[in-house]
Amino acid sequence: MPFKSRTDLPDNVRHVLPPHAQDIYKEAFNSAWDQYKDKDDRRGDDTREETAHKVAWAAVKHDYEKGDDDRWHPKKH
Repeated sequence: MPFKSRTDLPDNVRHVLPPHAQDIYKEAFNSAWDQYKDKDDRRGDDTREETAHKVAWAAVKHDYEKGDDDRWHPKKH
């Protein structure tokens, strides 16, 4: 179930990530949804959706980090 827009993202994503990080999440999720459609391409017993969410969070964490204020901020590269 790929996401068409940021408004389609789960509440736990929309309410914690800034807009740019939501875009990263959405694009990574959608890409992983396509990439891991075959169970043989996934690790363990994770569903296609679980795998896509894990990939999406990993993509966000590449460019963003959670601060001491519990908000997500761009990493300084």
